Amino acid sequence: MGRTARVLGLMAGVAAAAAAVAVAPVVRRQMRAVHAIDPQFRVPMAYFPFSIDSRSLPLMRRGRIAPVDLGDVTLVVSPLPPAGGLAGVEVRVYDPAGRDDASPALLFIHGGGFVVGEAAADDAGCAELARRLGTLVVSVEYRLSPEHPFPAAHDDCLHALRWLHENADELRIDPSRVAVSGESAGGGLAAGLVQRAVDEGIPVAFQHLIYPMLDDRTVLRAEQDGGWNAVWTPRSNRFGWTSYLGHSPGLARTEPYAVPARRAALDGLPPTWIGVGSVDLFHDEDVVYAERLSAEGILCELLVVPGMFHAAQRFATQAPAAKEFERASLDALARGLGVAVD
Repeated sequence: MGRTARVLGLMAGVAAAAAAVAVAPVVRRQMRAVHAIDPQFRVPMAYFPFSIDSRSLPLMRRGRIAPVDLGDVTLVVSPLPPAGGLAGVEVRVYDPAGRDDASPALLFIHGGGFVVGEAAADDAGCAELARRLGTLVVSVEYRLSPEHPFPAAHDDCLHALRWLHENADELRIDPSRVAVSGESAGGGLAAGLVQRAVDEGIPVAFQHLIYPMLDDRTVLRAEQDGGWNAVWTPRSNRFGWTSYLGHSPGLARTEPYAVPARRAALDGLPPTWIGVGSVDLFHDEDVVYAERLSAEGILCELLVVPGMFHAAQRFATQAPAAKEFERASLDALARGLGVAVD
């Protein structure tokens, strides 16, 4: 071997060793995080971060949603009439067979970190809710960030909520029994929407928040801690909040309703259910929000599932704790809407 080759080989070895040293702390943090996950949730997704940024965003949006059989639930996809300068907002309406007149209604808001996702991905879940609860379910196709930062998605969801109330007779629903539900970023949108609904006198009987994305300041805390979280990571969280807010997260002030956890007073909000896993990136912010609601005298039920990562029940569907989480979520909605579960 010539001298040049030996030098190049030595340099490559040094570079590899340096890379290993640099990566080692990250790997150790990841292994500690995985160890904290309950074994029943240790499916492949538990080992892989959902890392999303401007480069990976187009790929994340490329997947196609396969149609599903909704059985005896009728699905109508409808554009809402223009209102307040908004046009083109679309909703998916799930109407179960045999639904009673003046039934409750549920407005559902899908997740996706404010930057990905579409309402059609939850067709099966929304239809199941409609069937099990005997309730009209409406899912809103809100605009995504970063192309449409706040208040675009918030305004779209508000438009859908107003439409539900304004068309209660035609939809055969009881406007006093309308609940708002959301998952992940959809839970954050739901919480902000309910805050605005209370301020504007729009009745909401119950809010149902599934591991909601409530506080942009979690970005800074997580980065300082240097932790790692399955599925939705601190890096993805920064991208999601930055895209939605239109600026870096954690600034001293934000627009009203953009960051639900920033609201100073939570009095007057409706009864609430919040469910989250103990190793979810959103665990701390969700617990704090639940505690603040309870401190205001608002009936708030908090469910924390030990060792469950973000959206784990969607991946480890056969895990006993995942089934218990789904059942608790359904039961909470039934109580909030005043119906029996089928």
